[in-house]
Amino acid sequence: MFALTPLNASSRQRFVKAAAGATLAGAVLAAVVAVPVAQADFPQRDVRMIVPWPAGGGADAISRKISNLAEQELPTSIYVENIGGAVTATGLMQLAKARPDGHTIGVLTYDSVVTLPRGNMVPGYSLDKLEPFARVTQEADAIVVSKQSGYSSYEELIEAAKADPGSVRIGVAPQGSGPYLAVRRLEAATGVTFNVISYPGSSTAEAEALLSGEIDAAISSLGDFSGILSSGDAFGVVELSGTQNLAYPDVPPISDFGVELETGSFIVLAAPANTPEDAIEALESTYHEAYQSDEFQQWVTNIGVTPGWLGSEEVNAWIDGYQERTFAAMDELNL
Repeated sequence: MFALTPLNASSRQRFVKAAAGATLAGAVLAAVVAVPVAQADFPQRDVRMIVPWPAGGGADAISRKISNLAEQELPTSIYVENIGGAVTATGLMQLAKARPDGHTIGVLTYDSVVTLPRGNMVPGYSLDKLEPFARVTQEADAIVVSKQSGYSSYEELIEAAKADPGSVRIGVAPQGSGPYLAVRRLEAATGVTFNVISYPGSSTAEAEALLSGEIDAAISSLGDFSGILSSGDAFGVVELSGTQNLAYPDVPPISDFGVELETGSFIVLAAPANTPEDAIEALESTYHEAYQSDEFQQWVTNIGVTPGWLGSEEVNAWIDGYQERTFAAMDELNL
């Protein structure tokens, strides 16, 4: 066996200095190794895009299209996951709880910004837990009638509702939604009464109801109904806007009939709160490139949706103003 020789004072001093030097060197090495991890380029893996509606609706189609174009600017993919339920809260609660590193993002719609906050419908849901970084569309609602309804114009629809209150069946999303508020505001503005039937989920259910003859008309964006409009099974009679939609020149704005009523929806992109600024900047830049592409601009216009970009510095103020105006309209109608 080896015997341990006690260290004298001088040897102990040299040993302590050597140990301290080794510790310092180790710390420096660890810091150097850590720097590339902290400053690594974003993204490091595929980006998950949560769409809080079932597949097939307008929000889903727009989110998929712009994400497909955005991922062309990235070294990784962007994949869409549909998580419906609780008027968008199910998917957005998952978004809020995701790791705030930019690799999980999601879509906010009217219901996410207005319906849920207005009614405090879902415990724990709050926009404060999310970080919006872009708005990509702003589209007006419209009234679409089925071919078999017998109505061919906005005037005919209003005249029928006046002559026989409750006879005209109009499908909308549930109470608290934008289309529901729109139909109640339209009733107040024109003095008519509709038979309002609500359909939870995306506008797909309303399109099916139009085709089956279950309802005469429905309110959502023209883009949401682009499939049955292009097939000729339905057609738009008025858009709830003050300006003409160039993609649908045969659908007049409601301002042409002396009614001031502008309602609609939008697509806002968001990440979890506390996502690093560099990741937010990268996401905003990537989606802005996709938004500006000729392919997206032509596609979104062809389906009747108005492109409308707002970046991270503008979108939060826009949301605050939108909520304020919409809540005021709801208060006026006691909704």
